Amino acid sequence: MELVDGKIFMMLPRPKISHARVYGRIYCNFANYFKGKKCEVFGGNMDVFLDEKNKFVPDVMIVCNPEIIKEDGIHGAPDLVVEVLSFGIAGRDRGKKKDAYEKAGVKEYWIVDTIRKSVEVYLNENNHFYLDNVYEYMTDEEIAENAALPDNDVNKVIVNNEIKVSICEGLVINLKDIFNKI
Repeated sequence: MELVDGKIFMMLPRPKISHARVYGRIYCNFANYFKGKKCEVFGGNMDVFLDEKNKFVPDVMIVCNPEIIKEDGIHGAPDLVVEVLSFGIAGRDRGKKKDAYEKAGVKEYWIVDTIRKSVEVYLNENNHFYLDNVYEYMTDEEIAENAALPDNDVNKVIVNNEIKVSICEGLVINLKDIFNKI
């Protein structure tokens, strides 16, 4: 269950396989990068106690302040939170939960959509999230087709398949590592 703005919400049935694959891949990318470093990566069933009215269970999070890590969960704002959208609760992830993460001081918030194969990255500036970028996965074939279009073609898009994680210099996540075969 999650506590959102003082109201209890029961978690839905287990997520679909694409959800598990995506959050597992994100977790592994983060865990490999942070091995032996100060920050820790948590995934799955770890509670985050933001305040007395908000207790969430994000899919993946990075915590760089060891003082907020307790035996029963994280007590305070993680540095980065990833929510992979699930049917029926996407509105909460985009609404009240996003607002609570913002207010608590989460520095970076990702909303991952397995259907659109996209990642929305929000950065926190003065306790307000702003949308930094929406990254949309393209297959190698789609990238090649796009590259073959004339530069003045209205269908040509700028390809950006790498997410530069703002909270740590040098950490880049390739969308192919997240969405390949999804």
